[in-house]
Amino acid sequence: MLRPVSRIEPRLIHDGVAFRDLDGDGVMAPYEDPNRPIEQRVSDLISRMTPAEKAGLMCHAPVAARPDGGLAEESAGPLPVAPTTHAVRDLHLRCLTLMAPVAAGPLARWHNRLQDLAANSRLGIPVLVSSDPRHSANENPLTSVPSGGCSRWPEPLGFGAIGDAELVRAFARVIRAEYAAVGIRMAIHPMADLASEPRWCRAAGTFGADPDVVGRLAGAYVEGLQGARLGPGSVAGMVKHWPGAGPQAGGEDAHFANGRDQVYPAGLFELHREQFRPSLRAGAAAVMPYYGRPVGVPGLSEVGFAFDREVVAGLLRRDEGYDGVVCTDFGLLTAAVLPDGSVWPARAWGVEHLDRAGRALLLLDAGVDQLGGEWCPEVITELVAAGRVGEARIDESVRRVLTVLFQLGLFEDPYVDEERAVATVGRADFAAAGAAAQRRAMTLLSNDSRLLPLASGIRLYVEGIDPGAAAAYATVVNRPEDADVALVRIGAPYEPRSGLPEAFFHQGRLDLPDRQREHLCALAATVPTVIDVFLDRPAVIPELAACAAALVADFGAGDDAVLDVVFGHARPEGRLPFELPRSMAAVEAHPEDLPGGTADPVFPLGHAAETHAWHPRGEGA
Repeated sequence: MLRPVSRIEPRLIHDGVAFRDLDGDGVMAPYEDPNRPIEQRVSDLISRMTPAEKAGLMCHAPVAARPDGGLAEESAGPLPVAPTTHAVRDLHLRCLTLMAPVAAGPLARWHNRLQDLAANSRLGIPVLVSSDPRHSANENPLTSVPSGGCSRWPEPLGFGAIGDAELVRAFARVIRAEYAAVGIRMAIHPMADLASEPRWCRAAGTFGADPDVVGRLAGAYVEGLQGARLGPGSVAGMVKHWPGAGPQAGGEDAHFANGRDQVYPAGLFELHREQFRPSLRAGAAAVMPYYGRPVGVPGLSEVGFAFDREVVAGLLRRDEGYDGVVCTDFGLLTAAVLPDGSVWPARAWGVEHLDRAGRALLLLDAGVDQLGGEWCPEVITELVAAGRVGEARIDESVRRVLTVLFQLGLFEDPYVDEERAVATVGRADFAAAGAAAQRRAMTLLSNDSRLLPLASGIRLYVEGIDPGAAAAYATVVNRPEDADVALVRIGAPYEPRSGLPEAFFHQGRLDLPDRQREHLCALAATVPTVIDVFLDRPAVIPELAACAAALVADFGAGDDAVLDVVFGHARPEGRLPFELPRSMAAVEAHPEDLPGGTADPVFPLGHAAETHAWHPRGEGA
């Protein structure tokens, strides 16, 4: 492919390829020659790089973009980001994760401006843009990004409910098309974690708690993103969180000090680790270890996973034969100063006493290649200058990172077509496929009264749902007493936490507050009531199971999807990807590493009520 030359002057051309005359002899440097093997190109480029340029490749920093497509030099959101121009031009960073929900056209424009900035550097190393998920309902800016126009699908939990690996591959191919169209060439997903602890706030990003499902779907996801092999048509996948987040002590998340410990009372560390093997076999370009520190696991130190040489160089590289990029989860070195002036400490669990240099040294010794969420390459260059880290160790990581950039074809053509980006992102067939998956993933939990599916035209009272959307299916009334049926949408219960960034996470108890429970049960006593629960993690709702005429679960669905299902226009095909426990006492007595198995669950793992009354896929409805 012809590299655009209008953006990167002065250049020479050889056989249709633009190149820098780095040696002043009119000859293309080997790293710029697309006809050479990637290994040779990488070796040549490394030989030309300064220590500062190498260190820049070892940071993976968050950045933002302006809504008009301009480069952002400061954060407009809740978290600090690197100043883009300084990061690329002066710090030599080339792996940037985009935190902003910018529309396709401006996003493509931003990406091309970013590549212009990189192209005009001494060596012209292009930028690899990455992103957290952009296709689901989760609105936590630390774990996902609002869509920016991408097609909307269920959370990964919804795919776990369906259990169809080919659907997951198809979804990942849509991600690939939409990401690549705007220049995002690395997905910081999927999660191959087992959602074994019901209180854990990250369950929505997993494929659930069923070990027979999770690893298989995560592997299919990587296959859909990358294709048969990583190449110019791929989006690189970063599977996380090695060797398995999920068994968090007391259900608290390791983003925060009160959730730093991962525990294995049932002795199932290996079960969690096994879920990563299909993704690794699929050739995942990168792996991200979790923040958590394992407690009581033989052979492992009680430090955050990325700091432990046995976890990275041992279990991952030695035992699994993995030689791709290992990028830490974000913020292991540097504390974040938030907009309100508060400080979010670095997540250096078990090594909090070390300074940034000491932490970086430990990470490099463990086998890590990139410092996630950081833009402090000087920490690495200072370690090299002081003789504490050899340049050969730095070259090892730089080689892995550069190999991915070359494999993706970024050195040949890093730019995107802005018109094509607009035409691709949110394309009608992608949106339709996402809408269909939302409906398929919905799970019928109970329908003992045979109330569902509802008949069109009934008098319907609604809560938590747009009355205008419901009016297309029924006559909407304002009082329960005037209705034939009530339809209510709620979210899974959680304990609101104060202060950023913990307020973004749904943590704590899983049972309903007294006032909400009493209201819903009173409503159900007044009129037959259908309750739909958005399960971003399990819920303790035995009272609703007892009082509701029908209970439905969704895993990220629009009002139209819910209405289609309850009125019989689409069949709910999901099966619970985790169990719904009977009580908080059962949750608290449950081993954090055991998938399922709480005492007498209301609905067990894999549960679904019969849907015989629905027409297949809505046919005839």
